[in-house]
Amino acid sequence: MSSRRSQRPPAPPSAELPDHPAYQQIMAVFAAAEAPLRARAVCEAMEVEIAPNNINNVRLKLKRLAERGILAETGQGLFTRPRS
Repeated sequence: MSSRRSQRPPAPPSAELPDHPAYQQIMAVFAAAEAPLRARAVCEAMEVEIAPNNINNVRLKLKRLAERGILAETGQGLFTRPRS
């Protein structure tokens, strides 16, 4: 007879916005957005240079916000604010 540990579901992600000015800028972009956005469009709205490294950094931040439930990824690489 083997003993099985009870498996707990993972803790819900924290809905707290990370403490970095870039996240404040990203949320301002989404507050004004009328449709889901990709990382490149967020860079353009933030007036960040459109360079692969910058787009990737913004994409990682968007993914982090989606993991926390602050944004929702509606399609691959397409982010929006979740509906209330």
